[in-house]
Amino acid sequence: MMNCGNLHQTYLVSILKYDMMNKIINTLSNWVDVIEYWWESKSTQRLASNFLVLSFTVGFLVYMLYHFHIIDIKNDFFTHPFFAIEISFTLLLLMELFSLIFVLPKSVSKSNNKQYELLSLIFLRSGFKEFSHVHHLSDWSLESEALRNMFAYSIGGLLIFVLVNWTYRLQRHVRLTADDHDQTVFIQFKKILALGLLLSFVAIGVFDVSQLMQTYHYVPSFELFYTILIFSDIMIVLYALRYSSKYIHIFRYSAFVLTTIFIRISFSLSTLGSIIVGVSGAIFVLLLTYAYNYFVQNPMEDS
Repeated sequence: MMNCGNLHQTYLVSILKYDMMNKIINTLSNWVDVIEYWWESKSTQRLASNFLVLSFTVGFLVYMLYHFHIIDIKNDFFTHPFFAIEISFTLLLLMELFSLIFVLPKSVSKSNNKQYELLSLIFLRSGFKEFSHVHHLSDWSLESEALRNMFAYSIGGLLIFVLVNWTYRLQRHVRLTADDHDQTVFIQFKKILALGLLLSFVAIGVFDVSQLMQTYHYVPSFELFYTILIFSDIMIVLYALRYSSKYIHIFRYSAFVLTTIFIRISFSLSTLGSIIVGVSGAIFVLLLTYAYNYFVQNPMEDS
C-alpha cells in the first residue's frame, strides 16, 4: 500500500509539473503573439513610417545647418550630404530585422526568404553608404571606386530581389507532421525561439547604442544577429527530428541553416565577394525549393 501511495503521489507531482510547464509555454507563446499583433498593427506601422520620415528630415536639416556654417560638427559622418539617407535606411533595416523574428514561427522557408530579403536591403544600404565617400556630386567619375561599388551592390540587391520572389512563387507549404497537437507544439517551440531572438535583438541594440555613445559611430551588429540566427536554425533542425526523420526533411532544414551561414559569411567579405556569396546563396535556395517541390510531389515508391 505504501508503494502504491508513493507511486500515486509521484504521478500527481509529474502531472502538476507538466501542467505548469504547459502554462509557461502557453504564456510565452502568447507574449510573442501579442508583440507581433502590436508590431504589425496599422497604428504601429504608421508610427514607424513617421519616425523614418522624422529621422531623415532631422538628418537633412543638420547637414544644411552645417553646410551654411550655422553649427559646427566635429564628427565627419554628419558632414557629408547623404548621411541622412544612410541613417533612415539603417533604421528601416532594423525594423525589417525585427519583423523577421515573427516570421520564424510561421514557416522556416519563409523565414529563410525573409533573411535574403534583408540581405538585398543591406546591399542597397551599402550602395547608399558609398555616397559618404564623396562630398560633392561633381566629384563622381567612372573611375571612382565608390561608384563601382555602388553599382555592384545595386546589381547584387536586384538579383537577390528577383531570386527571392521566384522562390516565393515556387514554395509549397507542407506540414512537417499530420498530427495537430504535434504541429501546435512545434509552432510553440519556434515561438519560444523567436522570443529568445527578440531578447537578443534588444540586447544587441542596447550594446550598439552604448558603442555609439562612446565612439560617436553607429555600426549595427547584423553579423552578430545572423550568428544567433544560425544557432536558432540548428535548434529547429534538431527539434524537427522528433516528428520526422525522413531524409528529404532533414536535408531541407539543414540546407536552410547553410544558406544562413552564407549570409553571415558575406558580411565578412569584400564588396565583390560579398555579392557573389549572397547571390549564390539565393540561387541555392531557389534550386532547393524547386527540387523539394518535385520530390514531394513525385515521391519514390518502395520496391
